[in-house]
Amino acid sequence: MSDLSKLNFASSRPLTLGVELELQLVSLRDFDLTRAATDLLSGLRYDDRFGEVKLEITESMIEINSRPRIDVTGIAIDLDGLREVLVTYCQRNNIAICGGGTHPFHHWPERRICPGERFAFLSERYGYLSKQFTVFGQHIHIGVCSGDDAIWLTHALNRYVPHFVALSASSPFMDMTDTGFESARLNAVSAFPLSGQAPDIADWSAFVDHMGILQSCGVAESIKDLYWDVRPKPEYGTVEVRVCDTPLSIDRAVELAAFAQCLARYLLRERPPVVPAMQTLVARYNKFQACRFGFKAELADPIRRCVEPLGQTLQDLFDTLAQDADDLGCRRQLEQLRVLAHSQYGDSAWLRETAKAAGNFHDLTRAATERFSRPSHYRPHA
Repeated sequence: MSDLSKLNFASSRPLTLGVELELQLVSLRDFDLTRAATDLLSGLRYDDRFGEVKLEITESMIEINSRPRIDVTGIAIDLDGLREVLVTYCQRNNIAICGGGTHPFHHWPERRICPGERFAFLSERYGYLSKQFTVFGQHIHIGVCSGDDAIWLTHALNRYVPHFVALSASSPFMDMTDTGFESARLNAVSAFPLSGQAPDIADWSAFVDHMGILQSCGVAESIKDLYWDVRPKPEYGTVEVRVCDTPLSIDRAVELAAFAQCLARYLLRERPPVVPAMQTLVARYNKFQACRFGFKAELADPIRRCVEPLGQTLQDLFDTLAQDADDLGCRRQLEQLRVLAHSQYGDSAWLRETAKAAGNFHDLTRAATERFSRPSHYRPHA
């Protein structure tokens, strides 16, 4: 069990960015998921100045992590550098790398848990959910000065969970079926008992007390057991947004990181009123709306007691964040998301259209791997 005295918040430079991407490993033979992560990583050599490549819970997935960066250009350099290495190395091993929040036709019982104490613990505790957790997300870390700022920003960002979901949604298919959802991935995450919105915790001291209760009762061993939509990450000095599907391209991942950085800057600068207890009343409903309907979602506003169309709130939000985007040097990325929201043609729409044209899920996955293999437009090239 973790020592609560070690739950100190490591202050970091405000608005520092870090991105984690969970990626699919698929066979070039049939484009089903393959069980190759441990073998691949044992032979992979890469320049760690771009970040890190890690195992995830099953052998059919890997995770890439950027280094802490002050802007999205640095994030693009890291993610695209790791993508380039992985695509080249995996091709030599008859494997392709793929984005997307779910694989469209794999069978979860065929998955194999990766070696490691943490993965063995999860498998023992959660049973079949561990294998069904072969879904793929993007996590975005945002640096803050203190634990109190981290708790405040966690609550402030929770209002915008549906916006992140709609902008990143890339998981319409599961079990060879169109689920009718824009993001079906988050249904798998919701099965875990400590998922959802963070409880109404006032500050860092209250969070430490909260963790103490969970640990004493055997509910959680560490912060890693909290599958909250947004959570503090004290060892990094960050707040972590955890609801995004893995996009189909590095470019979209960079754009989502820019959105998170702009939004955090605005919130920390303006400090609008945040009422976690009221947000909790509608949090699950609003997230469901975004998962199910994407840009067409209707969001409940418990403060004004009305319904807001998510698509319109996004356009208004982009207007609000324009100056922050200029100051951070990521206006180009934010404008791409504005175009995306206006067109309502995100990754899920692309997957549905491509599946219809291909006529089968194997060729859909082939097309998705080809899309992910393309270099980022945001990475400076000599």
